[in-house]
Amino acid sequence: MPIKAGQIDKGTALLIKDQPFICVEREFVNPGKGSAFVRLKLKSPTTGQVLSETIKSQDTVEDINVEVLDYQYSYNDGENFYMMNAESFDTVSVPMSNFEDYEFIMKEGETYRCTTYNDEILDIQVPSKVVYTVAEAEEAIKGDTVQGATKFVTTETGLKVRVPIFIKQGEKIRVNTETKEYLERVND
Repeated sequence: MPIKAGQIDKGTALLIKDQPFICVEREFVNPGKGSAFVRLKLKSPTTGQVLSETIKSQDTVEDINVEVLDYQYSYNDGENFYMMNAESFDTVSVPMSNFEDYEFIMKEGETYRCTTYNDEILDIQVPSKVVYTVAEAEEAIKGDTVQGATKFVTTETGLKVRVPIFIKQGEKIRVNTETKEYLERVND
């Protein structure tokens, strides 16, 4: 279905050169002379290819119909994430290279909203804050009480996070998934 370039927003799925792309950045430019245009940064969820396109705001591009479905993250084999459709129980594999930042962010057994096109996962929506259990923590050194002293811990997913020295193994911490930074200790 054609859509005017001026109507494209971040997250819009488009068909460019017969491949699905997701708009990751959009800039509307209205110069003093000439017609307005849109600068787009598009990413192919299937190949990871990034395109920069400049399109006049009145020109049309092919918008694709996508579905947003719940998928449960089962496991990864080092090359693919295996996700199970929560309704049909069909399992699909998603190349980890398409979502490199998610390897230690996603938790097995958790359900994520996924954008799909032709039964292919184009995008995985991960919450901006997630609670993890500390699997490994260095012991705090006695006397190391400098204000703001920190150490690294490893969560149950393998994510390494810098935390205050009082965090111990087995405790739960909330982490910002975009920056991978410690936010707070979570008490049950």
